[in-house]
Amino acid sequence: MILEAEILAGFPPEIRIPAQLVADAVAASSVTSPRVLVVLDDDPTGTQSVADLPVLTRWDEADFIWAFAHIRENRTRPAVYVLTNTRSLDPEEAASRNQEIVRNALAAAATAGLMLGFISRSDSTLRGHYPLEPDVIAATIAVETGETTDGVVIAPAFPDAGRVTIGGVHYMRGSGEDSGTLTPVAETEFAKDASFGFANSELAKYVEEKSQGRFPANHVIVLDLAIIRAGAAANDPAISANAIADALEPATNSTPIVADIVTENDFRALALGLEEAERRGKKLLYRVGPPFVRGRIGQEIRAALTPDEAYAGDSPSTAGGLIVVGSHIGVTTRQLNHLTAGHRSARTVEIDVEQVLGAEADAYIAMVASDVVDALHQGDVIVHTSRLLIKTDDSAASLKIARTVSAAVVAVVNRTLKAFPPRFVIAKGGITSSDVATRGLEIRHAVVRGPMLPGIVSLWEPVDGPAKGIPFIVFAGNVGNDQSLTDVTRKLSNTF
Repeated sequence: MILEAEILAGFPPEIRIPAQLVADAVAASSVTSPRVLVVLDDDPTGTQSVADLPVLTRWDEADFIWAFAHIRENRTRPAVYVLTNTRSLDPEEAASRNQEIVRNALAAAATAGLMLGFISRSDSTLRGHYPLEPDVIAATIAVETGETTDGVVIAPAFPDAGRVTIGGVHYMRGSGEDSGTLTPVAETEFAKDASFGFANSELAKYVEEKSQGRFPANHVIVLDLAIIRAGAAANDPAISANAIADALEPATNSTPIVADIVTENDFRALALGLEEAERRGKKLLYRVGPPFVRGRIGQEIRAALTPDEAYAGDSPSTAGGLIVVGSHIGVTTRQLNHLTAGHRSARTVEIDVEQVLGAEADAYIAMVASDVVDALHQGDVIVHTSRLLIKTDDSAASLKIARTVSAAVVAVVNRTLKAFPPRFVIAKGGITSSDVATRGLEIRHAVVRGPMLPGIVSLWEPVDGPAKGIPFIVFAGNVGNDQSLTDVTRKLSNTF
């Protein structure tokens, strides 16, 4: 068993850094050339750490023009999320989508007179298309602008959800009786993912593993806590910023750069260092977990939304709410069991995966949707896929099964929306959230209003389409404790 306190004892303490200090540094660098960060989010759960930022589920030039105008008119922090959903795609499709988004974003920015930075947001437990996605982003930028990328900053930490990086090793924090302990992420269930499994918790070795040796571990720059917190003795963030920028001087040709993160102050120290490195001329991309963006733009941590804030002044429907559960990992199954046991007035409708994959799938889906609509007239409805996980040893085949099942869930949601709009929609699981948002609810533009629980689980306000005015809750499969899904449902329901 690894004790977090013992590992941290070898490093300096964190430096207290106000978010406004980072925001001021970002604003100062944008005086002559306004810059917006475009966050390519490989599933929609990356928004759970930010608030009041625009979200796109389509990426035509016109969509970016809308987002840039929203930022300018509402004076929000300079970032926009683009829901790529690439974690559910095969590598070729993922590459093509990243390329298209970057190209369209650059074209729209030229029209709007903006500079862009790019962030590849992925999983805090290291699942996703790495290094493919930052590779494609860097190559597309080079083709479109002639600008080469010096380094790719890798910061998957998500302390709010128990993922931290210390000494270049990525860990998952224990909870309950195991509180205060750390488990290397390669020893968790996430490392056994059928599509994106991995063997290394030390991030430099993870980079070597996933790049198949193209980036050797000993060529990776590691910004450990000794560098991130270099200014601790003098309580001076500028010392840390310069130490980080100095460490990045050798970066060239997309050098991987691993960053230790344990606290929000570490994110802010890193942000100041990256700002200084870019001021010196370094061209950087980012491959990160959810909270990085909040730290990078100097946004305060948003308190969890209250029930009144969740409806943002709208008059909520008297219909029941729809809770859609697609993820199959252990924590999601426990959350589902807790909700069904505690919310006794809710109707539970199970989507049988074997029938979805069978010959009579269309008729079966129509029957399920009719059952959901009938039940919504009486109260909340919990829709979940059967807990039997059907997978193969072939990653492409596993993705195909996942997409077929998700398409069935989407069809049920869309038919329900058109027949009897629910009071709210909660989507549990990354692929599930993405598909429910884009196809089930037909959201094109939204604003993420903030988290439903401290640091996790975001609420989107759809600003157009048939779901306008219906709170949509994006709930990652791998976050929260056993009662978190129940807690979020209770905030939104009028029958719990």
